[in-house]
Amino acid sequence: MPRLFYSLFLVFFYVTGFAQLRDTLYQFRPDSAVFVRTKGPLAYLNYGLGEDRLGGAKMGYLDSLVLLKVTGRYKDQYRVRLTSTLSAWVPQNLTRRDTIVKPPIQYLTTSWRTWGDDRFDYISIPLTERLPYRSWQEMNPSRIVVDIFGATTNTNWITQFKSATEIKHVDYEQLADEHLRVTIQLAHAQHWGYKIGYEGRRLVIRIKHQPEKLKLDGLTIAIDAGHGGTNLGARGLRSKQWEKDLNLSIALHLKKELEDKGARVLMTRTNDTLFNNTDRIVHFRALQPDLLISIHNNAAGDTTKTRGTSTYYKHIGYRPLSQAILERLLEMGLTEYGNIGRFNFALNSPIEYPNVLVEGAFMSHPEDEALLIEDDFRKKMAKQIRKGVEDWLKAIRRNDKKGGL
Repeated sequence: MPRLFYSLFLVFFYVTGFAQLRDTLYQFRPDSAVFVRTKGPLAYLNYGLGEDRLGGAKMGYLDSLVLLKVTGRYKDQYRVRLTSTLSAWVPQNLTRRDTIVKPPIQYLTTSWRTWGDDRFDYISIPLTERLPYRSWQEMNPSRIVVDIFGATTNTNWITQFKSATEIKHVDYEQLADEHLRVTIQLAHAQHWGYKIGYEGRRLVIRIKHQPEKLKLDGLTIAIDAGHGGTNLGARGLRSKQWEKDLNLSIALHLKKELEDKGARVLMTRTNDTLFNNTDRIVHFRALQPDLLISIHNNAAGDTTKTRGTSTYYKHIGYRPLSQAILERLLEMGLTEYGNIGRFNFALNSPIEYPNVLVEGAFMSHPEDEALLIEDDFRKKMAKQIRKGVEDWLKAIRRNDKKGGL
């Protein structure tokens, strides 16, 4: 018996050990550096290898042809070095090998320039390579922070033109070797969006101006009706209605609500068509709306207790919009499911414009579902979302008069 047990143990160890060896991170030798460049319109970096139904936690999107140094591989992911103390992960299919590049001792910046036109302010940072970066928003004071990885400053002046009206001040700090931080203080408390990308080897940060009229009349608002076509979404517990149809109904009611107030409305879909999330993001990036509202409805395995309405944001500068809409939805007597931040949903990811995901109610809860299948309720939900946007705009006007948050 002991010998049999020992033999089985050896077999188990051999099989599991081989599996672990197969899946172990492959390390590249320091003297055999591997470089790749990003490709496609939506290349991104993840913090780690974690996954859930929304994917891994994203550090942010990158422009194409950004140079990344690979230090390891796990399955279909490359580990890339950003600094001596920070790594990230990128899907291999979003990169291509670069066997020609010969990195210098340092990637140096030169002198910067800031200016503006009638819609945007710009910061131009000349570099000698398309280096990786990440960014985030801050509130109180309102700022955009950009880390450029691999860069060493040799910037001895920053030329700032009066035409830049949204950029209050821009500065930099060399936090560590190959880690340059750019801090942009904004003139207004509310973030209206920005874009980061390369023009040749110049990193250009484009910051959107606050609209002159903080009213629906004159704004361009994008509405995303979630799912569609063969992407059905959740299904009603009793009615058996598909989420895609209820989402579209609410979105069309919202379109009318906004247009009646003078807004220009852009839609991802106005009928039952399939439109994947990558295409939706690229579509709206090109159209440059003032804000985006994505309409969905929720579902859960628990069909007795889990219910309510909720809103979602990823970037802190867009939280006020999601909170204002949630407050109006709660006036309908719905249970609060919360205002959820750092949400890793594709339509919450863009930094180019304020955006919010609205999950109207739970199709998996009998009482929520009974409300959702009534068209009058969906009309009222659209009206409350419109009121929430108006509340948000009023709050911005009020805070501007006070001199900021």
